[in-house]
Amino acid sequence: MTGSSDVIRVKGPGRLAGEVSVTGAKNSSLKLMAAALLAPGRTVLYNVPKITDIAIMAEVLRRLGCDVRTVPGETPGAGVTAGAGARTDPAGDGLSIDVPDEPGTDTDYDLVRRLRASICVLGPLLARRGRVRVALPGGDAIGSRGLDMHVAGLTRMGAEFSGEHGMIEATAPGGLVGAKVWLDFPSVGATENLLMAAVLAKGVTEIDNAAREPEIVDICDMLTAMGARITGAGSSKLTIEGVTELRPVTHRTIGDRIVAGTWALAATMTRGDVTVTGVDPSYLEIALDKVATSGATVETHPTGFRVAMDRRPRAVDVVTLPFPGFATDLMPMALGLAAVSEGSSLITENIFDGRFMFVPELVRLGAQIRTDGKHAVVRGRERLSGAPVRATDIRAGAGLVMAGLCAEGTTEVSNVHHIDRGYPDFVADLRRLGAAVSREHAPPEPTYAL
Repeated sequence: MTGSSDVIRVKGPGRLAGEVSVTGAKNSSLKLMAAALLAPGRTVLYNVPKITDIAIMAEVLRRLGCDVRTVPGETPGAGVTAGAGARTDPAGDGLSIDVPDEPGTDTDYDLVRRLRASICVLGPLLARRGRVRVALPGGDAIGSRGLDMHVAGLTRMGAEFSGEHGMIEATAPGGLVGAKVWLDFPSVGATENLLMAAVLAKGVTEIDNAAREPEIVDICDMLTAMGARITGAGSSKLTIEGVTELRPVTHRTIGDRIVAGTWALAATMTRGDVTVTGVDPSYLEIALDKVATSGATVETHPTGFRVAMDRRPRAVDVVTLPFPGFATDLMPMALGLAAVSEGSSLITENIFDGRFMFVPELVRLGAQIRTDGKHAVVRGRERLSGAPVRATDIRAGAGLVMAGLCAEGTTEVSNVHHIDRGYPDFVADLRRLGAAVSREHAPPEPTYAL
């Protein structure tokens, strides 16, 4: 991947039209890689996106003693489990993970600080090795995301925690045992960690108020193929009967609903006509309903959808909620849509308290936005105005590029390493859809001395 000094230049206004294929879900692939730690031997994952976060997670696993390497993509066949909505073409990358009999138990701060998802090795390593030492995670600057529910749930299962110098150390001297766990909030990360710990725990674990995201179902599908006993996938209550060992498998990741939703909202914003393939449209029912309410024509099929828009969008209100609600990761694109819609929109963010951090950048493009706590009131404009802006996280970066397509003149988005963490071949896909966009290495900023 190229450095953080790269910029994406967008010449607007532009209209997106054509077909784009979505690869595997980032938020599933990362956790499936961690799940591979539960079984010694060679696990192969197909349809894995080629993004920075996957490369970082691969290095996390290597430093735990795993041999991780890419393999050619493959169409599902005998012995390949496939999550619903997975691509059925060979374009997605494959990833081979050879797990040793005794993987390491310590993760490095220099990697964990760059990838919050790496905390998901906590559950698998605690289940396999009985101890783990993990650095407190970093990741996107989108608000507080504590580990309280992870720790509380694993403690109920027999784990003991201590921490100092930015590290969390967990041990389970007598092994993990099944327990009833109630989550205060349907946290995806906590659900994943508890689920992956419970599959090797003694007895039965019940996770109530569990997250219901498609990525959770994908993990359950893979774990079941590995020999786990899980019921309730996709519901708010997961029941896991622990087993003594699991086996490695070959699995295909589901399609990325967030990338697909980005293209759906971008087609609407730019008054375009985009067909998206490689994802189950049922993952995006509310997002596609919002697009249709704004005036777009939406057609769905089993592995994708088409969004066509021939007029200025109508303003729609959006409220982010846990799945099956409107995904928080699509909120930046929803703000961009509101910024060019006819009328005023109320956008409410219920998941992360820092999601509106990028709003000043959108305002630089001429958007009329007023925020108050978790609410943003947006008065739409016919066109925005190109300007230099800065990406603050993965989705904000994509949202700013899409807003640049709705602006007169040139928009320059810096800090695009954030976008690299979630969108493979982003600029290439945009150009295939007709956007006048380029990625360039920015000159170094000037230095000043007193």
